[in-house]
Amino acid sequence: MKRIVVFSGNAHVQLATAMCRRLKTRLSPSVIARFSNDCLGVHLQANCREADVFIIQPLVQPVQEHLMELLLMLDAARGASAARITAVIPHYAYARSDKKDTPRISIAARLVADLLATAGATRVLTMTLHSEQVHGFFSVPVDHMNALKVLAQHFRRRPLANTIVMSPDLGNAKEASHFARMLELPVAAGSKKRLGDDRVVIDSIVGDVDGKNVIVIDDEIANGGTVVEVLQKLRERRVKRIVVACTHGLFTGPAIARLREQPDIEEIVTTDTVPIPGSKRLPNMTILSVAPLLAEAVRRIHVGESVSGLFDVTD
Repeated sequence: MKRIVVFSGNAHVQLATAMCRRLKTRLSPSVIARFSNDCLGVHLQANCREADVFIIQPLVQPVQEHLMELLLMLDAARGASAARITAVIPHYAYARSDKKDTPRISIAARLVADLLATAGATRVLTMTLHSEQVHGFFSVPVDHMNALKVLAQHFRRRPLANTIVMSPDLGNAKEASHFARMLELPVAAGSKKRLGDDRVVIDSIVGDVDGKNVIVIDDEIANGGTVVEVLQKLRERRVKRIVVACTHGLFTGPAIARLREQPDIEEIVTTDTVPIPGSKRLPNMTILSVAPLLAEAVRRIHVGESVSGLFDVTD
């Protein structure tokens, strides 16, 4: 069996460290420097020759900086004669740019997928892509995982009588349905129209949410606009307790201020696919770790076992 070597960019060293702890291997050192002309340089400080190399780097703010770090690390590992190079990208930020819905725009999700393969990635491990079709943009094998089991395990510890799961939009209704099935709960969905990056409208709710406790689940929370709109619609239906859950807690721009102003949110549940600094943590926020799940996926990839059971949401 080839050696396993794990590196991390600067995006989320804490997650990489937790994964290595589960894998019982050390996080190999690397140096990322900035030259006087503002160019980045990478030096991997561990032997990669004929090794199974994993580079952990979610694409979080500053996204372009962290993307360039990842590309350089992939290229360095390839140049160091690594046997296989897996890019572990817990959050693939460009997944939202998945179609040409306006003339003369770039489909950035596909472009970045091409860049990763060109830089040296021979495999990609990612989690909860904003759009499932992005999986097909990659020319290398992709293990597309989700955090539904991690989230479901959290909610199984609490009483769920008179509770319904709700997706803010029909696009995420499939994932919400899987999540609801895990908890043996009914499901509802909102009809959402996006007017801009920071503006959405929820026209209606499909499903019986009246007088129920609601778990609103989405793939990510960015600026919080969708959550605010959903809450307004739910208040009109006189729901009881409201919990908001997501995989990627980005909390960009006014998100934290918006969420803080919603007194009827009982709990905000997210995961650590992206780093969440203290300034973005609220008293009612719970952060679940996906490090054990990702570490197990890395182990299975390394030894050639099936990864599909980890993200099989039918269990």
